[in-house]
Amino acid sequence: MELQLSKSKKKKVEVTDNIFNCDFNEPLIHQVVVAYLAAGRAGTHAQKTRAEVRGGGIKPFAQKGSGRARAGTIRSPLWRKGGKVFAAVTQSYAQKINKRMYKGAIKSILSELIRQERIIIVEEFSLQAPKTKELLSKLTELNTQDKNTLIILEAVDNNVYLAARNLISVNVRDVAAVDPVSLVDAESVLITVAALKQYEELLK
Repeated sequence: MELQLSKSKKKKVEVTDNIFNCDFNEPLIHQVVVAYLAAGRAGTHAQKTRAEVRGGGIKPFAQKGSGRARAGTIRSPLWRKGGKVFAAVTQSYAQKINKRMYKGAIKSILSELIRQERIIIVEEFSLQAPKTKELLSKLTELNTQDKNTLIILEAVDNNVYLAARNLISVNVRDVAAVDPVSLVDAESVLITVAALKQYEELLK
């Protein structure tokens, strides 16, 4: 299939149908997005059980005669500074997603973005200087200045990256750093022809 380049009536880029013209597989995309977000959880929360809390090796007082309830250790869960009954343990929330599923989800997302006309293809995208004003001017020309925009380059341009740091709605990534969440979240995806060709190599 052929995709039209932005701001050009004649120039088109040829792309592979089985990558950029796939059916929308919502269950697969949902599974991959959930797995990606789950893998980002630290899972470092931890508490100590009564066996792990320091101290409490001696019986605090006699079994009988004190008038208090019998106790065998000061580290019982009933005592202050004692161990937790059901202590939280460090764990991984990562879910199993194989390469074929991940690639399939990315293909489906890209194809749907093209159908919804949310992808803007440009020959190249660079700035003369790391100026936010210059970046905004270019985005205004492409009618994406008021949208949550993801800029995908074949390699991150330092000027573009620095210019976009002050803009909360603009995200600059190279092809290798793009994830399914950033693609789904973007209202508009600005991508260069070279980056598009990189996707063809990675997803084939």
